[in-house]
Amino acid sequence: MSQSWLPPDGVCRTSEVITVSAGMFKSGEFRCPAADALKARGYLPLESVPSRRERLEHFTLGPFMAACDARNGCSVSPGTRRPRTTPLHDGLRTWAEHGITMYEAAFPTDPSCPLSEVAERWTYRYRPSGPDARTAEEYRFTVWGRCLASADGTYRELRLPVHRLNRRLPPDGFIAAAALVLAEGAPGPLPEHVRIVEFALLDGRTRELFDGSRAEALALYREHGPDALAGILNGQEYRPGASCAACPFVRVCPALRTAPGVLGIEATGRPRRTWSVTNGRNYRACPARDHMRRLRLPAADSVEREVTAERGRALHAYLADRHGHGSPRPCTAEVPEQWVPDGFVLPDHERALGVRLLRRHAAVCPLRCAKDGTDLRTEPRVVRHDTAADVVVIAEPDLLYRDVDSWVWRETKTSAADWRSSRPLLELYPQLALAVLLVARGDLGGTPDRARVELEVLRPGGADLEIIDPFAPANRTAAEQVLRTMVAEWHGDDHYTPVPGRCCDRCEVARWCSASLAAEVPA
Repeated sequence: MSQSWLPPDGVCRTSEVITVSAGMFKSGEFRCPAADALKARGYLPLESVPSRRERLEHFTLGPFMAACDARNGCSVSPGTRRPRTTPLHDGLRTWAEHGITMYEAAFPTDPSCPLSEVAERWTYRYRPSGPDARTAEEYRFTVWGRCLASADGTYRELRLPVHRLNRRLPPDGFIAAAALVLAEGAPGPLPEHVRIVEFALLDGRTRELFDGSRAEALALYREHGPDALAGILNGQEYRPGASCAACPFVRVCPALRTAPGVLGIEATGRPRRTWSVTNGRNYRACPARDHMRRLRLPAADSVEREVTAERGRALHAYLADRHGHGSPRPCTAEVPEQWVPDGFVLPDHERALGVRLLRRHAAVCPLRCAKDGTDLRTEPRVVRHDTAADVVVIAEPDLLYRDVDSWVWRETKTSAADWRSSRPLLELYPQLALAVLLVARGDLGGTPDRARVELEVLRPGGADLEIIDPFAPANRTAAEQVLRTMVAEWHGDDHYTPVPGRCCDRCEVARWCSASLAAEVPA
């Protein structure tokens, strides 16, 4: 075992075989490096607390893969593919059917070069010839996707399903690891030529990642693979977030802090889930909408990137960059005309409005309290495990900053007109309710003397700064009621039945919902 890598307390090694899936080389926000390292090295928790399985299928690409298996008459090999009998949500079924149509259009049958699906996905195995630094008896690399080969075995192809093609290519280490498995993996004769291609279920577009000889595949791995593999197996960054729902190491994770009872419900025998205020809003509008967003079904850009929402995200990105880089200095009214961050597209009138709103921010900029960068947390991810409900709560404050020795939770909103609301703030912005409860519990650390929750509202005519005392009993009671109301019904729901109505017109995943009253929304 590498001396620089140590497992957490409460786990034990159950295998001397190190197994690495190609997906681990992708990293990303939905993976936890430490959990990947533990799984690859064969660790399991000493005490496992089983969580009930979800009644509906939650693996978004699973039904598509199962449908491909059925259409191609693939036999189910022991330990490789299992028939999927878990019921599908209506939206997931629609998505899988759409994906099959796109797949067939992307890869029409070519009589001149017929390929057949293999019965068992390839696995690369390597046994060290001498003592291994990680005390492994064997290393195994696996791939996941549509695996095809020519009749004589001289050609192999891996087709990787994705929702849509990203602008960025997958990491070199991922491509190299997949190429190694294709070039050297068993079963079957070793090929002369291998190809790796991504295809998007949304629109059928494809992108070639590798196309070369077996020797070229091995050279690619020698160049990029070893360092990437070491990064996986030595990973010790615990990254609490969405992956915690299915993680076996949740109860021994040193980075996932607990907040028992913060959601105000107590239940046993339920599946472990994640929850955020955004989830709560989606569920309140329509349970099916929340479920399909959780499945990350492609959203309609016409809704997702609607100009007002896009302007708000651009403003937040600008402020996050301004607050998070360099020595902290309070913002001023000097805002560049070309302020819009890369990746955002706004019409001229929204750009001009953004300048006005950002100038208003200068009057209430929280950096006036910050001494140095250690006093600031720009858009941090705050993740807490409510052990009473077995729910991992995820929040991303716009800013946490320290006022003397106390932490302050700041949320920033923008409005194109003068802002006033008759609804209580905690109901209007439930993230404030969650903030009140976490700050009141002392969850952020620091002293309670100046700890508070702030709402900054930027409007053309000025900036409003609302201060919420989290220690006031009335505020705590209101916050508890807001969260309990948002969470209780969702926590017991296993089916996410659609509730068609006016919200269908502005639903970004209406395309996949057969119950939607809206006309099909283009992606």
